[in-house]
Amino acid sequence: MRRDLVPRRRKTPARSQTVPLLVPELVARGGNRATRRFLEFFTANIRNPNTRLAYARAISRFLAWCEAHGLHQLEAIEPLVVAAYVEQHPGSPTTVKQHLAAIRMLFGWLVIGQVISMNPASSVRGPTHVVKRGKTPVLTADEARQLLDAIDTRSIVGLRDRALIGVMVYSFARVGAVTTMRVRDYYSEGKRWWFRLHEKGGKRHEVPAHHNAEAYMDAYLEAAAIADEKRSPLFRSVNRRRHLTAQPMARTDVLRMIKRRAKVVGLPS
Repeated sequence: MRRDLVPRRRKTPARSQTVPLLVPELVARGGNRATRRFLEFFTANIRNPNTRLAYARAISRFLAWCEAHGLHQLEAIEPLVVAAYVEQHPGSPTTVKQHLAAIRMLFGWLVIGQVISMNPASSVRGPTHVVKRGKTPVLTADEARQLLDAIDTRSIVGLRDRALIGVMVYSFARVGAVTTMRVRDYYSEGKRWWFRLHEKGGKRHEVPAHHNAEAYMDAYLEAAAIADEKRSPLFRSVNRRRHLTAQPMARTDVLRMIKRRAKVVGLPS
């Protein structure tokens, strides 16, 4: 049974595509109640699209592993099975913990929906993982200035990229919060301009705009002529002619852009 569950933007002419997810046979054998509850887990229970996609991959992988090991009914999955899956998982500790969390949440959802009687993952512990130092690369002040100054702003793409990087550098915003910004999320209050960032869990974070970021934003909005389109995406993708479209940039678009521009100025990978 095919369902379009997981929306994901792709760099194609039709950017509003979805990734079709097959309801696993192991779930479908449980009948309509199990199938419906499985679908509701992704559509009604998980609101964040990134979490939805990550959990869909994790659960699909686990259920396929169960099928390959002769488990063809949900009731046949016991704590020992989940523990064995965790032990043989080739991923990093953070990946394994995420997959276990997804499995635990799904089976908990099925228990509440009276599809199964117990959650086989509730008692299974994941690998120990202690973070002492973050892996996210951080630009120094000099590197950030070098990156910004090297952007050719004679084109709308250059103005857009400088404004986007400026928002991230001066507000410490997550890339996901920046790519979801609307034009109205750059606004004035009194004599100062602000950025409204939509963070995880529906939280809203309002940050005063640094004077450099403000200058970058003003130049971009003037060139793009979108200041009056308050509900439209702020940082937009471009087409093959290098013209702005009505679609927002994806996080992968931003990653490729920053890598490309960092390489030009000789910054470390």
